[in-house]
Amino acid sequence: MFTITSEMITNTLQMFGFLAVELTVLFLAISYLVGILQVYIPPAKIQAILSGKNGKGYFIAGLLGAITPFCSCSTIPFLKGLLRAKAGFGTMLVFLFASPLLNPIIIGLFAVTFGIKVTVFYFVIAMGVSIIAGYVLEKLGFEKYIKDEAYSEPKPSCCGSSCSSIPKPVNKWLKIWHSTWADFKKVLPYLIGGIALGSMIYGFMPTEFVAKVASENNPFAIPIAAIIGIPLYIRAEAVIPLSAALAAKGMGLGAVMALIIGSAGASLTEVILLKSIFKNQMIIAFLMVIIGMAISAGFLYQFIF
Repeated sequence: MFTITSEMITNTLQMFGFLAVELTVLFLAISYLVGILQVYIPPAKIQAILSGKNGKGYFIAGLLGAITPFCSCSTIPFLKGLLRAKAGFGTMLVFLFASPLLNPIIIGLFAVTFGIKVTVFYFVIAMGVSIIAGYVLEKLGFEKYIKDEAYSEPKPSCCGSSCSSIPKPVNKWLKIWHSTWADFKKVLPYLIGGIALGSMIYGFMPTEFVAKVASENNPFAIPIAAIIGIPLYIRAEAVIPLSAALAAKGMGLGAVMALIIGSAGASLTEVILLKSIFKNQMIIAFLMVIIGMAISAGFLYQFIF
């Protein structure tokens, strides 16, 4: 019988408070940084770098994702910046898929916990599937599932003629901040809703249950682990240690790989935030890519190792 304990409630509330503060700060900081980059790097330059021509743009987008220490949620403001810079659709998707999966923190912890061979396997799978998925979705015309408002630049809120009286150097930074704050207000309901759901799952889903349903004796362990990983929001710093603990409790290593990709590659919070950018068809495609990558990697890992 499932019993709700005070420890579960405490863990849920602590996670909610922590994520609310962390993701708010990350979103504002990254959005503002992207705004600064847009001032000094012309959109045409970004568009040229990530144009996807001759395959270079896809690979560069994957590398850009690999060197940015973003989790699945903090990738969103950077993605918005790429949209406004009119970067290639396929390369934007490569960045969206690769950035949280190839987070330098995850790669470092992967190497320490599971060794170099497993880390190389994970890196190749994540990078390869991200590039293929970005290319295929672009060729299938999924760009039409971007919402029109995702391209619009937020209008700064000025009172009367006060904006015109601000000195030009200061006005530039204030304009970036107004744009950042307008973006944040748009996604705030999605952010709070996603954090609430993720925190409840984090607090009330015991690791023993996850290990039981995804044990080596269960033929459906890998698909179950992949699907469980998405709503089970886990931060980059925690996903590897938690996975190691689950492996120690009996979870198969293929299922562990699927859980890591599912939890790091997507989360309820990220999916809800993506609703402010993409239509449902693109959201479904995004989830299918992550789940497919997680399941494929799990079975392939089990076969090779």
